Amino acid sequence: MPKLIRMERARDKQKRPVMMAIAGDSAAGKTTLTKGLVKALGPERVTAICVDDYHRYDRQERKTLPFTALHPDCNYVEIMEQHLQLLAMGEPILKPVYDHDTGLLARPELVEPRDFVIVEGLLPLHTRISRACFDIAVYLGPPEEIRRKWKIARDTQKRGYQPEQVAAELERREPESAAYIRPQRAFADLVVRFAPIAGRDDPPNTPLSAELLLRPTIRHPGLSTILDSSERRSIHLKMSRDEDGRPCDALHVHGYAPIEESQVVQKAIWSRLGVDAELPDALGDLGTGQRSEPLGITQLLLLYHLLDAQRSGSHQAAAQ
Repeated sequence: MPKLIRMERARDKQKRPVMMAIAGDSAAGKTTLTKGLVKALGPERVTAICVDDYHRYDRQERKTLPFTALHPDCNYVEIMEQHLQLLAMGEPILKPVYDHDTGLLARPELVEPRDFVIVEGLLPLHTRISRACFDIAVYLGPPEEIRRKWKIARDTQKRGYQPEQVAAELERREPESAAYIRPQRAFADLVVRFAPIAGRDDPPNTPLSAELLLRPTIRHPGLSTILDSSERRSIHLKMSRDEDGRPCDALHVHGYAPIEESQVVQKAIWSRLGVDAELPDALGDLGTGQRSEPLGITQLLLLYHLLDAQRSGSHQAAAQ
């Protein structure tokens, strides 16, 4: 079935959109990353959906179940697969809706694919069929202590939980995170990790740095001229070893670098995209009135992949 999906998509390159998956655990930063991409490309050109909308049960019902929202049995995975296939072929879907604020299942909504479809959530890369629908696959994997801090802050400020409730739910979810969420990392073309740089004693408000593993499963931009002309305080590339021991490129974007130097790098990457517009202000926006230049550079590289896939028309599906 995955091979048939890729073959069918290859026959109709003009009609189908460019598909990107952004997978990761709860509060890993998926929505923040996605929002910047949507604003940069323009909402009229991007369809963004969250596959957490495919939850089978509302929040109250889940309290009686032996598994959490991370478990495939808690989600309509087969319907998600069907809908991803339709979107990948340029067809509309009637998508379910889960309201994260209330924890209730809401009325389904009609979703029509535009030039780009960005799919974020807990399980977009969980099955072979879903993986076959994507041109670019991204996995967000911040250190667990940082993700947990983000989740506690989000769920207490936006969803009305007490810190001890969030901590207890994190512990309950951990086995399913290990079993179903983190294994998706193996199927990503880019693995993104926002974290402090080990061994540095930076001031408390220093933005997190970013490490991007660029796997050879898709064509990445040539960064040599940009890196040669940029300050190494802001960004550098080196050969590394993935978790499975295979070689890959590791791009390090330093949060401690002066903003001016990071912006020089961003402008250099933006100029390579061939877009007749100014560098979007939305890139690097954390949604809290603060900016992160490593986030902005990460979003720029993802924009490169989206635009490059659209220009090339090759749209090679990411996963096997």
